[in-house]
Amino acid sequence: MSEISKTFDRLANCKILIVGDVMLDRYLRGKVDRVSPEAPVPVVNLQSAENRLGGAANVALNIQAMGAQAILCSVIGKDVDGQLFADLLPQSNIASHYLFNSDSRPTTVKTRVIAANQHLLRVDRESTMDLNSTEEEGLLNNILSAMDHHKIDLLLLQDYNKGVLSLALLQKVQTEAQKRNIPIAVDPKFSNFFEYKNATLFKPNLKEIQEALGQTIAPQKEALDQAVALLKNKLPHQYTLITLSEKGIYWNDGNSSEVMPTQARNISDVCGAGDTVISVAALGLAAGLSIREISRLSNLAGGQVCESVGVVPVNRLQLEKEYAQLLAALH
Repeated sequence: MSEISKTFDRLANCKILIVGDVMLDRYLRGKVDRVSPEAPVPVVNLQSAENRLGGAANVALNIQAMGAQAILCSVIGKDVDGQLFADLLPQSNIASHYLFNSDSRPTTVKTRVIAANQHLLRVDRESTMDLNSTEEEGLLNNILSAMDHHKIDLLLLQDYNKGVLSLALLQKVQTEAQKRNIPIAVDPKFSNFFEYKNATLFKPNLKEIQEALGQTIAPQKEALDQAVALLKNKLPHQYTLITLSEKGIYWNDGNSSEVMPTQARNISDVCGAGDTVISVAALGLAAGLSIREISRLSNLAGGQVCESVGVVPVNRLQLEKEYAQLLAALH
């Protein structure tokens, strides 16, 4: 067995606990032949409708696609869309019993209208209010139960600012993970950006870190080094990973740093690329890979899913092949 195959087997042996906002990704696909006589908008002749797991559930899909185990903790509504969401989980071997079903908030649904592989419109149905006390207590009990019943290799906090990672819940979950010596990876959003203290891996994108620090940051090593120094003064953590869109990915371990460029690809859709990056990065961290290896793998994985239309999980076999090719080229 090659060293690369052994590395991928190590990734597949990990068990990741994911806590964050889940959503249903709905795709309405059709054909456009004319403009509406009622307004200057295209008329879509609907040909198909599809529901997929989205948000933190897409992160779980990526974890499972790599052969590892994802344990998903979140909140959905007691509604038709919540049932549709729960029904999709077994198809990907993801358990639904750590989800809390809420009477008072809807299941988040993002509906995308697509024609000729082009996004025409997105319609969101959601609540972005923080969890109420009943929802918070129910979800926290599910998280503690998951930690008690599974040997968790890493806790992944996946925030989309939909209210599941409320400040109170966040503090309790981080404290519990640290008490149990479970490393924490964070994919932050704006609201609680500076509340993820002492994480093992912190992965904002360039836009998020610019907004958090209130300054424009060039996607170059020197500027990013300075930004991370400022960030760590406000938010202590071990490793920083910053996605730079088409410019690649930046990593910093406190001593060294690097910007890794993306590979040339035919980009169809960037939706879900960040989910894939944090999924592979979390697995790499749980498996004990170096931050450089983690960055290489997650950079490749994020680029790979951009070649497909819509949110799709990573293809492990393709990633393993591309990783082997990359390492051969570097040597």
